Amino acid sequence: MQQFVANTHSQIGNPSLRFEAIKTKDGITIRIMNKMDYPKVKLFMRDNFYYDEPMGMGVHEPLHLQNEAEEDGNHLHMIGQELCLVATDDTNKGRIVGIVLAERQVPGNMEDHRIYAESSEHHLWGQNLRFLSKVERDANLFKRFGVSELLYSYITAVDAKVRGKGLGSRLAASLMDLGRSQGLPLMAAYCTSYYSARQKAALGMVCVHSYPFVDFKDKQGHVVFNPPPPHTHVQVMVIRL
Repeated sequence: MQQFVANTHSQIGNPSLRFEAIKTKDGITIRIMNKMDYPKVKLFMRDNFYYDEPMGMGVHEPLHLQNEAEEDGNHLHMIGQELCLVATDDTNKGRIVGIVLAERQVPGNMEDHRIYAESSEHHLWGQNLRFLSKVERDANLFKRFGVSELLYSYITAVDAKVRGKGLGSRLAASLMDLGRSQGLPLMAAYCTSYYSARQKAALGMVCVHSYPFVDFKDKQGHVVFNPPPPHTHVQVMVIRL
C-alpha cells in the first residue's frame, strides 16, 4: 500500500512552486532531501555508489575523496534546490536505503561543467567529469528539444541489500512527479549502467544519444573506462514531463 501526501503553495515574491512530498510503501519512505541529510548521504554514496557504478567498478583509486570539496559543494547546491530525494527504511530507524541527487539545469551549465571538468586533476574522477561533459555537449538536449531548462537526474543509488525490489524505479517516478510540480519540461539521466537505462526505459524514458566507453581515451590513447558487460555505453535517457 502506498500513501502519498503532497502540499504545494506559491511563495510571495517567488513564482516557483514549493513541493513537499512523502511517499511510503512497504516500510520505505521517499521524501525530499535536506542539507541535514548530507553527512549520511555522503557515507551512503561511498558505500553504495562510487564503486558500484560501472565506471568505478574494480578501480583502486579513492573516487569518493577525489575533488571532495568541490563535489560536496555541488551536492549541497543541488540539495538546496529541493529536487533531491532520499529513501529511508522506517523499520530500521530511518536508515537511508536510496538517494537521488538532481538539479535544474540551463544551457549555460554545459560550459560551466566543461570548465570544471577540464580544470580537474587527471585522476579517475576528473576523467569521469570530462567524459560526461563531452557526452552532455554532444547530446545538447536544450537544442535538441528546444527547451530553456530541464531536470537532470545526476546520481541514483540504492542500498545493495534492497536492490531488485523496485526502489530505483520508485525514486525515478517520484523525481518525475517532483519535476512536473516545478513546471520543468524535460527530465534527463545519463545512465552508465545497462540496468539503470533499462529501468528508466520501463518508465517511459527514451535513449536519444549514446557513447561507447571504449571510445573515450586518455592523452596516451588508452581506454579510460573498462566496466564489465553488459555495461558498454553511457545512454542519455530523456522523458518529456
